[in-house]
Amino acid sequence: MISSAFANDLLKLIFNATAISGIADNASSSPLANLFMSLHTADPGASGSQSTSECNYTGYSRMSVARGGGGFTITGAVMNPTATMEFGEMSGGTAQTATHMCIGTASSGSGKVLFRFAISPTISINTNTIPRIRDTTTLTVVTS
Repeated sequence: MISSAFANDLLKLIFNATAISGIADNASSSPLANLFMSLHTADPGASGSQSTSECNYTGYSRMSVARGGGGFTITGAVMNPTATMEFGEMSGGTAQTATHMCIGTASSGSGKVLFRFAISPTISINTNTIPRIRDTTTLTVVTS
């Protein structure tokens, strides 16, 4: 288990491209510029990929998010987006409830999960609804 202070630093490094002094920076010749958010109907687990328990309604796709300061507010192990993020509107398929969100490396397929988050409140997805992660949505890192 890592300390709260380092968890905070690590989240800021990955999501906001904020260096961790003496440990990590973003000076690579081709750093990862975008991360991909995926919604899940259950926790994908520590060994899961971005496609594990991923929502699969008609109209859904992963959301690309640019790495950089300003997209997320990070306090301890809790992250909140600074603005509402909308996934595709459900135009068909079975009703689902998104309980988790992952941030990973791929726009589709079995991308590497960097972080798993429990979503509070959960998101009910039905026909003609647009799943939203709001600035008031709490995304808590799942560490087990």
